Amino acid sequence: MSDERKQPRPRFKGLQLRQEEQRALRQREREGPLGMLVARRIDYEYVRRGTANIFCIVEPKTGRHLTHATEDRTRPSFALAAERIARAYPRACRIHLVLDNLNTHTPASLIKAFGAEPGHALASRFEFHHTPKHASWLNAAEIEASLVSGECLGRNRIPTLAALRARVRRWNAAADRARRKINWKFTVREAERVFGSDRFNRIVSEH
Repeated sequence: MSDERKQPRPRFKGLQLRQEEQRALRQREREGPLGMLVARRIDYEYVRRGTANIFCIVEPKTGRHLTHATEDRTRPSFALAAERIARAYPRACRIHLVLDNLNTHTPASLIKAFGAEPGHALASRFEFHHTPKHASWLNAAEIEASLVSGECLGRNRIPTLAALRARVRRWNAAADRARRKINWKFTVREAERVFGSDRFNRIVSEH
């Protein structure tokens, strides 16, 4: 559990990241003869064309959004997402990133993707804060993922990665223009009451 939400905003940036894997399906029309005296009918079957990943990235207090779709959720994809965040905040001394415990969510992914020196330089821009196991709901990006699922994807069948990327890009641009914030109400004091103060360390940013 991190206390960075209480720190002064100009001195660092705090973002929330979540990965949401979505299926991309293609809709195919199928016809079949059903008899001369029966009205012609058209049936549909859905053919699975693989999966894709959505990085749900939001700065809850300011309403900045960097949510985007990728081909997968491998270490290189996470490293590119981290690079995108760093480019978006060029003047930030330290970027506080709240993530779940996926094994790719580590500085090692950045080093492996970009090499030792560039990877270490990029990793030094971040302070990683991982949610406790079985408590990913403590990440405000879960709310972002819910919004993407309901407002952007819905029940639509998306045939290609390009179509998914375009759809998510439009949603993110609209959310970012509107500066849609997340009103996070679960405070540190509330967390201490629910989990017990001895179950997590309070982290206070020095940046």
